[in-house]
Amino acid sequence: MRNIGIHYPARGEMAFYDLGSPPNPGPTELLIKTRYSGITNGTERHAFLAEHLWSEFPSRHGYQHVGQVEDLGNRVEGFQQGDWVFFGRYVGHRGWNIQDVAHAEPREYSSHLCIRIPDGLNPKYCALLGVAGVSMRGMRRCRVSAAQKVWVAGAGLIGQFAAQAARALGAHVTVTDINDKRLAVARELGAHRVLSASDSNYMSDLKAAGPYDCIVDACGLETLFLDIWESNLLAKGGVICALAVRTKTVFHWSMLHGLEASIEVSCHFSLDDLRILLHFLQLGIIRIEPLVSHVVPIDEAPTIYRTLRDRPAELLGVLFDWSE
Repeated sequence: MRNIGIHYPARGEMAFYDLGSPPNPGPTELLIKTRYSGITNGTERHAFLAEHLWSEFPSRHGYQHVGQVEDLGNRVEGFQQGDWVFFGRYVGHRGWNIQDVAHAEPREYSSHLCIRIPDGLNPKYCALLGVAGVSMRGMRRCRVSAAQKVWVAGAGLIGQFAAQAARALGAHVTVTDINDKRLAVARELGAHRVLSASDSNYMSDLKAAGPYDCIVDACGLETLFLDIWESNLLAKGGVICALAVRTKTVFHWSMLHGLEASIEVSCHFSLDDLRILLHFLQLGIIRIEPLVSHVVPIDEAPTIYRTLRDRPAELLGVLFDWSE
């Protein structure tokens, strides 16, 4: 078991810290030995660089752990020693976690967020279930349903999962980005239409497929909301799902008023969102493996964080292997 964790001692700096040895779990607690963890590209980079009001150092960020139950209390129900589990609390990358699993309200993200990984799924790739969970919760909160038109603006990790979640819920999905490689992945993962924002006919093609019942802001582009208004891209009663982090949001009132539309923000995920994700993963409707760009030993984390800081477009799904 690795007794280390990752923190940011100062802006743009990553370091390991001594986590110490784990205590014995309490009666309703699990001791989880981390096997893999996944980077949350957007949130971690913003915190790493003190963007969007993040400014406290040292700090610890991340919420995607896959591990095995090393030990458990005598009143734990639903888990047993050796189980592979995903753990989604916001605790940063750590070699082990202690979690009380008594509070298991399925729809609240204040729950323990620990769920057993079903047999037949590769636990390694489940280390990206956190970002996938944020996307799934966003699509569910924005009431995405069958036969709706959904536009996902941005094909980074959260946009890719939002597109898959929307398609799994029955929507017709358009994905846009400026990165051709990411658009190719979106196409492989089942997006119905992919459009390059660098093409000269981009906006006319985007408008031709609209208006959209749900527009997913997965890019954080400063002008996006005004672009939506100027090009009449939002359908009556539609919703803009603001998944990308923003410091300030500016929008034209008439974009929402006449259409009785809305802007909604979704935060984190619940056990219920994770349960639905695992269902779609087992059916092969949502896939993770094509989104994984890097799998590296945890000792190589400094190199990854330098890339995240300086060349973020090179990273998509990043997994740390905590093998000893």
